[in-house]
Amino acid sequence: MDIRKLVEADKTVIGSDRVLKGMAKETIKEVLLSKNLALHTRQKVEHYAKLHDIKITELEQNSEELGVLCKKPFNISIIGVI
Repeated sequence: MDIRKLVEADKTVIGSDRVLKGMAKETIKEVLLSKNLALHTRQKVEHYAKLHDIKITELEQNSEELGVLCKKPFNISIIGVI
């Protein structure tokens, strides 16, 4: 999966609040997690994923690397694929 292409195609949601809301509304198909995602956020994501049968993918990149990969001027810990 090429994250950069997904972001450029506007097929992603960035940020834990937006991703969790999308998971609750079942508009998110898959969640990509950085390797340094906060534990409490990871637990919330796993909970919603179990409830709504959403795939979780843990990435090798940390949040800083994800920000650079997505060409954003900030760190990214979680990405939702729509």
